[in-house]
Amino acid sequence: MDKAKLIIDDQTHELDIVVGTEGERAIDISNLRTETGLITSDSGFKSTGSTRSAITFLDGENGVLRYRGYPIEQLAEKSSFLEVAYLLIYGDLPNATELENFTYGVTRHTLIHEDMKKFYEGYPAKAHPMGILASMISALSTFYPEAQKSDLSPKEVDITVKRLIAKIATISAWSYKKSMGLPIMYPQNRLSYCGNFLHMMFALPTEDYEVNPVIEKALNTLLILHADHEQNCSTSTVRMAGSSHASLYAAISSGVCALWGPLHGGANQEVIEMLEKIQAEGGDVKKMVEKAKDKESSFRLMGFGHRVYKNFDPRAKIIKEVCDEVLDDLGIDDPLLDIAKSLEEVALSDSYFVDRKLYPNVDFYSGILYRAMGIPTEMFTVMFSMGRLPGWIAQWKEMRDNNEPISRPRQVYVGANERPYVDLKNRK
Repeated sequence: MDKAKLIIDDQTHELDIVVGTEGERAIDISNLRTETGLITSDSGFKSTGSTRSAITFLDGENGVLRYRGYPIEQLAEKSSFLEVAYLLIYGDLPNATELENFTYGVTRHTLIHEDMKKFYEGYPAKAHPMGILASMISALSTFYPEAQKSDLSPKEVDITVKRLIAKIATISAWSYKKSMGLPIMYPQNRLSYCGNFLHMMFALPTEDYEVNPVIEKALNTLLILHADHEQNCSTSTVRMAGSSHASLYAAISSGVCALWGPLHGGANQEVIEMLEKIQAEGGDVKKMVEKAKDKESSFRLMGFGHRVYKNFDPRAKIIKEVCDEVLDDLGIDDPLLDIAKSLEEVALSDSYFVDRKLYPNVDFYSGILYRAMGIPTEMFTVMFSMGRLPGWIAQWKEMRDNNEPISRPRQVYVGANERPYVDLKNRK
């Protein structure tokens, strides 16, 4: 095994170099504090590997994303969301019988307990759907107390997994109905996973609702593209919460809360808000692009470039094609979508963006796509959560299967040194 040498006060310490299957190399510092009394300082863990995972491979320099070794391009083209969920959680693509059993297991758990309807009645009319989603997922644990055990059997884990995947669609759709003041629609298990969600979102008791196959296919692709993305903020949160042996419901709820932040899951919402700002200021795309280039201006183009992908986001190319298909099929006349198309055209031809590799990313296209599908802006991050759920579950399960220890990051203390307590009457 290769070694790295660390010299401290003229003493040399050898550290193992761990090599991943794709050639990634990491210095193993797990015994650093024991051997040297030192810790590393890495704010935000930008250069720290928190685990060894076999779930998702991401190469930001070359624009590569694979789930369990399968390229995202192939999965998006050929697979279903539930098939990808099975792959992420159990490690391999299912055969026909396995997929049928898994799909049936998810489908039979789409209903949520009738008592949970009372929770919806207690939320304010304008409660954010992400707040509802996080609390309702956490509340599920009270209806399935056996899932809170720290020594769950594989069978108990399996049924909890299926319940979560099934019920997140129902909880999410009902959150939307609550925010709109509309009657909830119960699941229709004759429909596909995506078709059922669209039905619960948009159907009304007073009229027939037919699922548009183009929209259904687009949603399936969106959920696949969001299913996992390595050790990001929300995924690391799920693993950290789960490391305390918190239930899967609690760990997933913590992931939803982490995803809610605008620096993480809220990026596609910011894209729509940016387009609305451009529209409000006259809709002059070229003018706003010049403002974005101006370092003195506070205006920024949202949905361009990516903090991980330094070349291009492989998901963006896929979702752009889906976006074009949906807009074509629906024939929507929406000034915001016209602005988005103009922005895309400028970004793909302007040397400022091309030289800096600031291409439209998955958030840019997903925001446009969700808007075209009729999904309101506040629901965007909820949709992200639905897609990311299988990845969160897979990460939680892997962490548990590997018997990883409870997470306990260290710190470098920079506060006051020891000082004596001063009685209140003597304080200045």
